[in-house]
Amino acid sequence: MAGYRERRARLAGAVLWARTGVAEHELPVLPDGCMDLIWSAGRLVVAGPDTGAYHPDPGGGEFAGFRFAPGTAPAVLGVPAAEVRDRRVDLAALWPAEAVGALVDEVGSAPDRAAALEAAVLRRAAGRPAPDPALGRVVAALDAGHPVRYVAEHAGWTARTLHRRSLAAFGYGPKMLARVLRLQRGLARARAGVPLAETAAGAGYADQAHFTREVRELTGLTPGALLGHAR
Repeated sequence: MAGYRERRARLAGAVLWARTGVAEHELPVLPDGCMDLIWSAGRLVVAGPDTGAYHPDPGGGEFAGFRFAPGTAPAVLGVPAAEVRDRRVDLAALWPAEAVGALVDEVGSAPDRAAALEAAVLRRAAGRPAPDPALGRVVAALDAGHPVRYVAEHAGWTARTLHRRSLAAFGYGPKMLARVLRLQRGLARARAGVPLAETAAGAGYADQAHFTREVRELTGLTPGALLGHAR
């Protein structure tokens, strides 16, 4: 039987999660601006930032994951986010195979695989430069609904620099990141029971029709289908 649980990780903004199995008609993974490091079946895989819904293959098996806050994974994993956008890439293709093999064994033999994965990420993060704090301010400004021009000016960057930095850190440009963050804001409000018209206005959409179009474009589903599935 499929099941999912998550808890806060010890890296700022990150989440640890674990699951057993993937149900046949399970809700897809929706774009959220994040990257994940996932252990499953003796492999470690980097899940890049998505621009659309990702449908995992249904079936059994155990999974443990470390979900990085937007913009923080590249500094730890050592790979620009744009290189893994909309992809699931074996960590052995990015790191030395011997180191990945030892890490796979370490996580796989641990009684709490998510905790073991977290410990490995923290060790890795301790030995690498921290993510640029300006990237966190970019996320916060876009999530607050500020326009891209405002975000670039307040970061002290040109629009071109913001776009380049965003590709490396988030996997796509600031306009796409803003759309993804707005999607998550809107869905959070809708799941909390806010009527869709109020949800759209509060999340920064022009109207309910605009919200519905964006949800469909980014997830392949309508708000009603997503909310009905969640219930």
